[in-house]
Amino acid sequence: MDSFEGIFEFVAVAESGGFSAAAKKLGCSTSHISRQVSRLEERLGSRLLARTTRQISLTENGEFYYQQCKYLVNGLQQANEQVTQQQYQLNGTLRVSAAGGFAENFVAPALMTFAKDHPELSIDIDFNSRMVNFIEDGIDFAIRYGELNDSNLIARKLISRSMMLVASPDYLAKFGTPNHPNQLKSHRCILANSDHWTFNIDGIKQSIKVSGNWQSNNSNVVLDACEQGLGIAYMPDSTFTESIKQNKLVPILAPFCITGATSWIVYQNKQFMPLRARLAIDYLLEYFAKWPNE
Repeated sequence: MDSFEGIFEFVAVAESGGFSAAAKKLGCSTSHISRQVSRLEERLGSRLLARTTRQISLTENGEFYYQQCKYLVNGLQQANEQVTQQQYQLNGTLRVSAAGGFAENFVAPALMTFAKDHPELSIDIDFNSRMVNFIEDGIDFAIRYGELNDSNLIARKLISRSMMLVASPDYLAKFGTPNHPNQLKSHRCILANSDHWTFNIDGIKQSIKVSGNWQSNNSNVVLDACEQGLGIAYMPDSTFTESIKQNKLVPILAPFCITGATSWIVYQNKQFMPLRARLAIDYLLEYFAKWPNE
């Protein structure tokens, strides 16, 4: 069995880029990781990692060995999980980074239901739109909205929704109702994440630069400001459902509003994702698959 010692630690270092990050991932000390990898190198008679004061990288032999070992590690982990799935009880802490009103109003309640089914599991949700470092911040997965640029992450679609442009009756009575997106340039617009709004104009998606005196990256704050008559808002339609029913807001320029406002579940393509994270991701994907998508 000695021939397998250090392989899990080596793969963790190769995937996380350092001993400290690997130790945090595996829940052990940095010295244990370093010791196990050194012993593995001694048994193999080959240097697997190139160590400098600033970074750690794989040697040529290390890259080859990692490519072989990662499948072994993943296979062992999945085999263990499949054998014990019927008798496990999830525990530990599931850490989620979330951003946007959809995450607050719909994803969080879904995770509450998931938590009820696993009473020994703790869930920590950080509602922050900043970019996260999954390893350093200890994040299992993130909920994000809009375009995603990091190709090193896996992004799976939760749901796509239509965009909607709205204003309060008082605002429209005071400033008039625009009949074309270009007229938004002379209106007060409530900004969320961007001052460029995209519309479908003559069958082509076009970006319109807007401005206003109110801005927030919190959709509930944008919603409240819009209801108070501070300007025109442009967000996914589910944000405004109740306000429209209560006649607090009025949809405008509907033919120009685009579809496909997508919310994503984002996570690392790593072999050491805890079972609690895998099952939570599967639960959310199945949960929102039942919702109507555009």
